Amino acid sequence: MNEIVWPTNDSEHLIVDSKQMLILEKEMFSDGMPQEALMEKAGIQISRWLLKKKPLLKHGITVFIGPGHNGGDGAVVARELFLKGFLVKVWCPFPIKKTLTNNHLNYLTSIGVTKLVEPPDAIGKELWIDAIFGNNQTRKVDEKLIKLFNQKFHKKSGKVISIDIPTGLCPDKGEPFLNDAVKADYTLAIGLYKIGLTQDSALPFIGELHHIDIGVPIYKLLKVEKKVFKVTYKDLKNIDLPSLPKNTNKYDRGRTLIIAGSEKYPGASFLALKGAISSGAGFISAVLPEVVAESIWQVSPEIVLKGTMQSNQNGNALLFSALNNIDLNKYDSLVLGPGIGIDNDDWDKSKDFLMDFKGLLILDADALNRISESKLGSKFFLERKFKTWITPHNKEFLRLFPHIRGGTNVELALKAAEEFNISILLKGANSIVAYDKKAWQLFGTDSQTARAGLGDLLSGFIAGSSAIDLTTCRDIKTVFFAKYVLLHSFAASKCKKGSNATAIGDQLSKLIRNKKLRQIS
Repeated sequence: MNEIVWPTNDSEHLIVDSKQMLILEKEMFSDGMPQEALMEKAGIQISRWLLKKKPLLKHGITVFIGPGHNGGDGAVVARELFLKGFLVKVWCPFPIKKTLTNNHLNYLTSIGVTKLVEPPDAIGKELWIDAIFGNNQTRKVDEKLIKLFNQKFHKKSGKVISIDIPTGLCPDKGEPFLNDAVKADYTLAIGLYKIGLTQDSALPFIGELHHIDIGVPIYKLLKVEKKVFKVTYKDLKNIDLPSLPKNTNKYDRGRTLIIAGSEKYPGASFLALKGAISSGAGFISAVLPEVVAESIWQVSPEIVLKGTMQSNQNGNALLFSALNNIDLNKYDSLVLGPGIGIDNDDWDKSKDFLMDFKGLLILDADALNRISESKLGSKFFLERKFKTWITPHNKEFLRLFPHIRGGTNVELALKAAEEFNISILLKGANSIVAYDKKAWQLFGTDSQTARAGLGDLLSGFIAGSSAIDLTTCRDIKTVFFAKYVLLHSFAASKCKKGSNATAIGDQLSKLIRNKKLRQIS
């Protein structure tokens, strides 16, 4: 089966770094697009966006015009709003360096727009538009200017909008160049989203993130080598998951094995199994700690118990004796890790079973911690020759791959995925799924998914969902991984009975069933 293309490779979804954006712009200019025309288009599109939000404009607008072309965009916005009858003022905190921007500024004053000589008062109720540096900023900015903006932001006396990038924020890392950056209520990304805007570190600064389309040709987007896609809940409507034939029996609806929990962390077992059940997988087996195995039939009688795990003196699970009695290759997918605890000797004895497993191996939580503390370390992934997905949060990732460096979590995930030939979910406020020069960055997802237990639920859901989809496409692609993560987050956002893992598992079951039914119909 061919890889499902999701989301659409367009300007609404593609994320680029500052250099990639500059290259695309230069190519457009070399193809004949005048810089003046692109500036006009950006400014007019921003003006149209603002005119749909007239309550923002009712107290007037002050545009901070920077020295370069971002300032020119702001000048076009100022002109368009002034011509629509709004009270507009402009202020230039730095000398203007671009002729085109200076020409726009001169025209503004000629038609009656007030050019301020002193900085505006942060207490006023007017809207402030930050059009100072945008994508071209590469170094720290005057702290007094940032302090002025943030004084207004914190007083909530009027909104702040940043054009393209909040001033003082690195467009590639999403971190302030110095100690702080402009805190905006809205950030309007021009052309394409810059990768810094979608990083966890940027969240305190960008406010609501919106896209301003300037018509970057699709054929140019297709040529971008490293593809990073921004995905949100809006993209759920285009999710395409394979549907199984109606006469498929339970053994052909996906076989997954869950190895989770310990005497120390028994709850992880139940949560991972809950996630697998919510996926709709036909045949779910489990290897569980003895304390859980005794009662699992009362909670989830549909689970087939394949083995039990004893615990060491610290209450952590021992895998070796259980795995020694199971033919793992009967399963499409296997998840290992939630709540098993750490035992390095046990891992060294058990790892060969996992090396030889030919199905999809999903490693989470303590399985990753065991690998990072083992003699083999992350070389485990290189020695395993079959498909492997891992789900670390940031600290687990750094323990696994201490040698990998990157400016963003996207870069970290892509580097590790390429070096070790694995697919990675790097968890965070804006989680990332990465493999083979492609990444999917979740954005605008529900903060309720950052809670204890939901990672265990997710790992079980991934195991069950992938087992189902492996029955129709043996070479399952990483895009499926990204879809499962987004579905899990969406279920959390829609759970009306609370945000605990059990309730979210029930919501996830309903979501998957409804999604499948709509596809079949």
